[in-house]
Amino acid sequence: MLNLRWPVVFGLLFIAATWTVSGQSSGSGREMTVEESYLQESNEIKIIREQIRGDSEEQKLLALEFIKDAIGRGNDGADIRASLEYLATEGTVVMSRENGRLINNYPLVRKQAVEYLGDLGTPEAKDTLIRIIRADNESMVLAEAFKSLARIGINDNDQTVNEITTVVRRFNALAANKPDEYLVYMALEAYEKLAGVNGGIADPYTLGAITDIMVGPYQKKVRDRAREVLSNLFKARGDS
Repeated sequence: MLNLRWPVVFGLLFIAATWTVSGQSSGSGREMTVEESYLQESNEIKIIREQIRGDSEEQKLLALEFIKDAIGRGNDGADIRASLEYLATEGTVVMSRENGRLINNYPLVRKQAVEYLGDLGTPEAKDTLIRIIRADNESMVLAEAFKSLARIGINDNDQTVNEITTVVRRFNALAANKPDEYLVYMALEAYEKLAGVNGGIADPYTLGAITDIMVGPYQKKVRDRAREVLSNLFKARGDS
């Protein structure tokens, strides 16, 4: 059971009241006016910001639940994206320390935030994800960011695949003979999806990385996947 602090309990009570009012409006069969809809979104953003500013992981996860609901209703505005960017960079770019110790490092929160950035699917969300993968060193966050970048599908001038490759090579250099198999596999998945919606990949840096994975210190499953991805890229280009 979550150990909810008073700010969270207060937030939940406020949320319940908001949902009750919203439910009564929808139950009447009357659609909300533009002003009512704006007020609801404004209150929602206030609640999200209040939870984001909290100290606990539970409060930040609660904010993410509200963000997910907002995105589901089509709210992909700047406030939502800014909230996700904050949550996705807290502990890496946005750091709080106590007696020299980092106290706001919540990888699960960052992982969920980058997933919802993929749900936004906007060019701005893609740019935010690029900034995130440059700064984060948590494998599960980066792998989720790769998936989100692939879902968004933007790869102008091979920028996205190049950024993913830079992360993969950085991790491999740090890991020596023990590379992160899952991270590499998710990169390969992202390469294939991005190539599929952008007419292939021409970036030599990325193509070289895929070739290196084929012969590198990886499990057979990963090496075979690299070979398959590279083969599909060549077929798409009409190479033999």
